[in-house]
Amino acid sequence: MREENAERNGIAHVSRKRDAALARLLAPLPSVGCLIGTAFLVASLTPSLIPRTPWTQGVLGGAAFGAGYAMGVFLRWLWACLELPAARGHASSRIRQASYLVCAIVLLWALWRAPHWQNQVRAALQMPAETGAGSFAVAAVAMATFGVLLALARVFRAMAVVFSLSLAKVLPPRVAAVLGVSAVLAIVVVLSNSVVWRIALQVIDASFRQADALVPPDSAPPRDPLRPGSPPSLIAWENLGRMGRRFVSSTPTAADIAALAGQPAQAPLRVYAGLPSADSAKARAQLALAELRRVGAFSRGALVIITPTGTGWVDPGAIEAIEYLRRGDVASVAMQYSYLSSPMSLLIEPEYGQESAQALFETVYGYWRTLPREARPRLYLHGLSLGAMNSERSLELFDVLGDPPRGALWSGPPFAAPQWRRLTLMRDPGSPAWLPRFRDGRFVRFMNQHGSALPADAPWGPMRVMYLQYASDAITFFDHRDLFRSPAWLHPRGPDVAPQMRWYPVVSSMQLVLDMMLADDAPMGFGHVFAPSHYIAAWRQVAEVEGWREDEIVRLSRTLDARRAAEIARDEDEGGG
Repeated sequence: MREENAERNGIAHVSRKRDAALARLLAPLPSVGCLIGTAFLVASLTPSLIPRTPWTQGVLGGAAFGAGYAMGVFLRWLWACLELPAARGHASSRIRQASYLVCAIVLLWALWRAPHWQNQVRAALQMPAETGAGSFAVAAVAMATFGVLLALARVFRAMAVVFSLSLAKVLPPRVAAVLGVSAVLAIVVVLSNSVVWRIALQVIDASFRQADALVPPDSAPPRDPLRPGSPPSLIAWENLGRMGRRFVSSTPTAADIAALAGQPAQAPLRVYAGLPSADSAKARAQLALAELRRVGAFSRGALVIITPTGTGWVDPGAIEAIEYLRRGDVASVAMQYSYLSSPMSLLIEPEYGQESAQALFETVYGYWRTLPREARPRLYLHGLSLGAMNSERSLELFDVLGDPPRGALWSGPPFAAPQWRRLTLMRDPGSPAWLPRFRDGRFVRFMNQHGSALPADAPWGPMRVMYLQYASDAITFFDHRDLFRSPAWLHPRGPDVAPQMRWYPVVSSMQLVLDMMLADDAPMGFGHVFAPSHYIAAWRQVAEVEGWREDEIVRLSRTLDARRAAEIARDEDEGGG
């Protein structure tokens, strides 16, 4: 009889525990979680690097509140585990109500200030101020975001409790609790990685592949035999890929260059090997070399090996700058290595871009060094963003010391670029992280919108490396170690960083993650959008360009900037449509 009563009481106890766990799904928010969550949300509204729309600010605010709330819940749990005294009953209710009131007042004040804070960021990026508040939209999106996160967290917690109580029938309570939580985490991880993530990647890869293969009806192969995709070309027009066709078809003519250069010019040569052109990186590199030889690229005065971004895109401002500066006496070659955007490619297949860049450089460099020194072109490297990281990885200095390339221009290197990070950490004392000075500048220099830390006439060594970067580019300056420390690039801050920007633990890293996603939406000359005029200033040093008067350089810079701004606006209109 006693055993039956004990079993009945145990079942009732488990049932009460299960009912209590389910009741927690609708339980009020703990006051400590609300207070810390409010502090995080307010911090997320303050200035960072890139202006935010009400929608993106709302998502960030809701996620920040959720992070602070989770921290508060953890602290409350830790307090209870340590069996420290806590308010109960009527006192606990009054504390909760007072906390809610404080949170509401602080949030209303912060939402009122939020538009002013965003306009401070816009001012740093030379953007006009916005008068529309958007605070209600921010609040609505933040509440919805936090509501979804809270619901998911409470559902997972209820599942863990149910599993734990089921296991408690045959296992000690603490062991059952640990196994219950572990089981829920395992289910979430397996579903996320094996189901949701894999399906999402397949859909994304298929969509990017189809978009890359799409040839618009009005996009006809070029007739010029010196362009890839033409009838005598070794690479078919449809095998160039979308970005390759865009790169080849936008080659400026000799007349275009002569009109701005004020002197006779020739049409530059561009070669591109898309992913469909061959089955492997080495085969594509050999095909690109054969095409370079076919069009006579090695008879030009300069040859640029370009590593594109993840989708295969080549920044037109970068290549046009050197083509106009050298009055068309330049050839360039690029090779696609992915269908995905740079962030996705970096996450999913980081080694593949490096393999492709190395294959192209080793193939072209291997042939180039067999040519007589007096008859071969000056060799340069270029890459933007992920392309900059893979391009610098392709250059093994010990392999080229005896016969090095002439130089390299890498723009917007991502924070994961190993050589860039090492040089930045080894910068001269007193030089800022956003514009380092490395030793005497004979090998490597850094440049932003306002130039380099060294004068243009400072002596160079046999090889010239230039990093073009903006202080407002989170893709370059993000660092996961700044989660709990203030980043070096804020002391001092760059000219395009809002003076009102402050560092907050955890929240600032969340802001920078969003800034990385919005970096390509910045105005030209800020964030991750590089202006042709800045490329012109960089190439003038790297490629040792001469024969231009300063007024001609100013005219060229303004013309290419205006043209690039119009292209960006047109792309945004087409994307929006």
